Order: sequence, then C-alpha cells, then structure tokens
Amino acid sequence: MALKDYNDKRKFDETSEPKGKTKKSKDKLIFVIQRHAASRLHYDFRLEMEGVLKSWAVPKGPSLDPKDKRLAMMVEDHPYDYKDFEGNIPEGNYGAGQVEIWDSGTYEPLEENSKISHEKGLLKELHAGSLKFILHGKKLKGEFALVKMKNTDDNAWLLIKHKDEFAESPYDAEENTSPKSLVTQFLEEKKSLKIKEKKKS
Repeated sequence: MALKDYNDKRKFDETSEPKGKTKKSKDKLIFVIQRHAASRLHYDFRLEMEGVLKSWAVPKGPSLDPKDKRLAMMVEDHPYDYKDFEGNIPEGNYGAGQVEIWDSGTYEPLEENSKISHEKGLLKELHAGSLKFILHGKKLKGEFALVKMKNTDDNAWLLIKHKDEFAESPYDAEENTSPKSLVTQFLEEKKSLKIKEKKKS
C-alpha cells in the first residue's frame, strides 16, 4: 500500500491531517508546495501521481534561479486530499508544527510521449531518477527537474530550475512569502515565548 507509511506515522484522533486514501484529479495533474514549520522550517514539494502525492522535503525551499540546486529529500507518499491541508499539527505528533500552502497549480511532463500517458511517462522518469516537468503555479512557473543524487542517501534528490523565460536570479522563497502568513506568525510567537522563558530563568 502506497499510503501505509503515511497512515502508520499519524494519530488521526489528534491531528486534522486527512486520512490516507487514494484519489485522482479529474483533469490535469496537480502539485502543491506547503511551507512547514516543524522542528525546522522547510518546504514540502508534492506532485500528484498514481492517486497520491509523491513528496519531497526541501530545506531551503524551491528556487527560480537555475544556479540553485536545492536538496530535496523524498519522504512517504501523502494522500491526494493533503493538497488542501493547512493548520497546526499538535505537539507529540509526527511533523508537529504549522503548515500553510505556499504555492499550488497544475503540472505536466516536459517531454511529450504520444505512446504513453502523461502519468505513466512521469512514473517512468521517477523510477529512473530523473523527472522533468513544467509547473503552472502562482509563484513557480516553467521547467523544472528532480534528479536523484548518486552514491548518497537513497532518498536524496536535487530540485533544479531550467533556464527559461520564468527563471529569476537571485531567488529566495522566504522573500516571496507574505509576512502575515500562518507559519510566519507561528514562528514569531514561538520566538517570543522563548525570549519570555529565557527572561524568567
């Protein structure tokens, strides 16, 4: 079962995260990027395939700068309904912290192959360790690649922006985040609590 690891790691009586069920888009394949303030702030990059969201944790966040090669650690598949998830994962739960949607949209393979469907072609590339695609998001647009790193951790990939009309240099995901965002407020509250506790001690 593709979602077994996801379900095994979560206590659904404590977290509002959706239960692991497969589902598919009716039309185009979707992607979502969630900004996640867990033990460390990172971005979760998710691509719909086989009725689930194939997922990577990107510590520094995605970039529109082709010079940036962002480390992306592949994690367990997430359910399709996770695309809409925002909110707080309570302390004591896996991934505890605040989650918000940073970007979302549709995506398609970079290379057209009339012999096989979009999804099958993408899955073939995923298994080969070199996935090329076009994002149609609000913040991220254009050609990207996910490339599996050799001679290293099995889950280590690189997220790379191709040179095209949407490339932007330099680029910082944090600078393209609203200062009023849920995660930013959560981090500020956490910081002020630490300062208060330090003053008390």
